[in-house]
Amino acid sequence: MDQIIELTVAPEDDGMRIDAYLRAHTEFSRSRISALMLEGAVSVDGEVQAKPAFKVTAGQRIALAVPQTRPVDVLPQDIPLDILYQDADVVIVNKPCGMVVHPAAGNEDGTLVNALLYHVHDLSGIGGEMRPGIVHRLDKDTSGLILIAKNDRAHAALSEQFKARTMEKHYRAVAFGNFPEDAGLIDAPIARHPVDRKKMAIVPDGKPSQTEWKVIERLKGATYLDVHLLTGRTHQIRVHMHSIGHPLLGDRIYAPNIRTSVHIPRLMLHAYSLAFTHPATGERMTLCAPLPEKFETTLEKLRQP
Repeated sequence: MDQIIELTVAPEDDGMRIDAYLRAHTEFSRSRISALMLEGAVSVDGEVQAKPAFKVTAGQRIALAVPQTRPVDVLPQDIPLDILYQDADVVIVNKPCGMVVHPAAGNEDGTLVNALLYHVHDLSGIGGEMRPGIVHRLDKDTSGLILIAKNDRAHAALSEQFKARTMEKHYRAVAFGNFPEDAGLIDAPIARHPVDRKKMAIVPDGKPSQTEWKVIERLKGATYLDVHLLTGRTHQIRVHMHSIGHPLLGDRIYAPNIRTSVHIPRLMLHAYSLAFTHPATGERMTLCAPLPEKFETTLEKLRQP
């Protein structure tokens, strides 16, 4: 059965676009509201209104019929999950290296989404589907913090922070070679590789991409870095570090032939810290994920003389 939300337009809302009005008075994103309007789910004084740009008038009665959240065709799986924080709006997980985020061809199960559907029981859904809202992604081989929204309102607010670059993400990385400087900025546009479609590359007309880096420690033939993403492109850190001659250790895609004095068991990239404004409370939150064991042991080996 549909959930019916009934509202009466207050004088202070007179003249607002109806999509903006509903965005302000419900938990749904503007895109979700537009989709519902196209489905005939919104009425004004009993008449269906499908135009998002329609201007509301004080005293009008607005009804929004929200269909039941649809189950997704994804199997919940009892996969161990390191949940660092959870409340009614968000979940923050420390994703292991090797775990794919979304089910896709070749990875239909065993993903982060499969695990979340098993462990998290109060999802209200995203876009009308009973699924977690992945705000940003991590590569399969990158470990660390990933932020998930439980409902439309949280997803919209967090996605806006991501676009506005007010969400701050720092990574720990180990790059090949020694850096002469202590810190730097890589500013180079990234797009899909023109030949190998599985890779990204520095492309002149690609999307603007900026990566700040700072040396934490100089190692044997490598450098331990703090990396701060100013933009969020696919494979950004891997592509940028490769472009300056310092590919990440363990990167089988961009630097498969790099030779080091110690065995590198994984991609040496870990999403270490995440700062964001909570979508419901407005509180600024910062979380950190400890380095995985294989990352730590590899660092120790690279420290040895």
